[in-house]
Amino acid sequence: MDEKSIKTQKFIIKFFTEIMIKGDRAKKQMINQLFVNLTKISDDISKQIVLKKFFDKIELVCPLEFVDILREKLLCTSGIEQVLEAIQIDNMHTLDDIKVEVNKYMGHLIKDKTFVVRAKRVGTQDFKSTNIEQTVGGYILANNPSNGVDLRNADITINLELEHSKLNIITKKYYGMGGFPLGTQGEILSLMSGGFDSTVASYLSMKRGLKTHFIFFNLGGTAHEIGVKQVAWYLWNKFSSSHKLNFITISFENVVEQIFKDVSPSYMGVMLKRLMIQAAQKVASELKIDAIITGESVAQVSSQTLRNLRLIDDASETLILRPLAFMSKPEIIDIATKIGTKKFAEAMPEYCGVISQNPVTAGSFDRVEKEARAFDYTVLDEAVKNMKLKSIDEVLDDVCEVGTLEVVNNLLKNDIVIDIRQSDDIIKLDCEVLKIPFYSLKKEFKKLDKEKTYLLYCDKGVLSQLHGQYLKDEAGYTNIKVYRPN
Repeated sequence: MDEKSIKTQKFIIKFFTEIMIKGDRAKKQMINQLFVNLTKISDDISKQIVLKKFFDKIELVCPLEFVDILREKLLCTSGIEQVLEAIQIDNMHTLDDIKVEVNKYMGHLIKDKTFVVRAKRVGTQDFKSTNIEQTVGGYILANNPSNGVDLRNADITINLELEHSKLNIITKKYYGMGGFPLGTQGEILSLMSGGFDSTVASYLSMKRGLKTHFIFFNLGGTAHEIGVKQVAWYLWNKFSSSHKLNFITISFENVVEQIFKDVSPSYMGVMLKRLMIQAAQKVASELKIDAIITGESVAQVSSQTLRNLRLIDDASETLILRPLAFMSKPEIIDIATKIGTKKFAEAMPEYCGVISQNPVTAGSFDRVEKEARAFDYTVLDEAVKNMKLKSIDEVLDDVCEVGTLEVVNNLLKNDIVIDIRQSDDIIKLDCEVLKIPFYSLKKEFKKLDKEKTYLLYCDKGVLSQLHGQYLKDEAGYTNIKVYRPN
């Protein structure tokens, strides 16, 4: 197939099934929102991408050089059931024109296979859809080795759509993200720790059409803050880039210190969660957000028994959603693998500010109220007052400010760079370069010569700060810097 002769490629978007069964008003609103979302996404890629909206589909015509990145974005956009990839050919006025073009691009596919041609037609042509199917099928059969035509169980189905004089040859079909278009179901605030559960919960809320903002409670780890910002940015950039979202950081070090002073050991875990929910409620109210989302799953840990979840809920008047409530850990990890957050979660440093001694698994309502009355809430109020709010598209800009590792912009010949990117390619530099993916760094770094200094490299410097900071804080290494080219 000579793709050089194709100047553009078309994507045909089929809507999520639940959108099509909505009432006319709701359906129209969702389709309009999806069109707006896709316009923003495509404009960020190229102003040359042209969109057209229909009652049952959206079409995007894309220059060839942007096809791969647009396809990836479409498959990660909520509201889309299917993405059909099509070759668009203009000025198709006759059956002879059509049969030749279809054979050029699709004939090679039927070698040693059975096939069938299916066509749809819109316009005032002097032939019907069946004429297209018969003419194209006969021409392809005569000009290519195959096992013949099979109208019922063909190995290959050649799908064609003719709109007036514009021919669409459907070449590939992909299943999209599904769900409702982002921005159609309101806004929610996700308690983000950066692990498996919170990232999957955030993804599921995005998939359901909710603008998902992030709130992070820092329990004292610089590396943890860097890592959470990174994975939150990843989720936004991959699944929500059509909208502006917020990332809120609240320092909880003083709150944790106060918990140790005021709360009985067995109730520390439940109280910590209650205080996080209360802080999130204050932020949600200030930002006019209707609900909070957490990654809690029933019985996964001691604070997530049914009784303890009820005790946590009682601390807030705001709606709390738990999409993972009845999922097992393997199911959650499967989704994390699918959406690309597994590697982040596995490499995320664990910061547990409060570890209860003999944690209660079925707390008492009266006892929790007693513990709550004993706590000094001025500390919580102060923490919320000093919260830091950033637009999610800006959080990576301050990562190097958050991190404490020295950043090197220019290399010396004797420097040793460790390329920690996940990809197989290795950066080429005028010095020694080692390839250790970030998820293997903790294990492999201990094997290196401790007398030498190493410069960590990744695309944006975020992973380098995160894992370098972790090696520094947790393992005590001081021979680490970050390499970030000018």
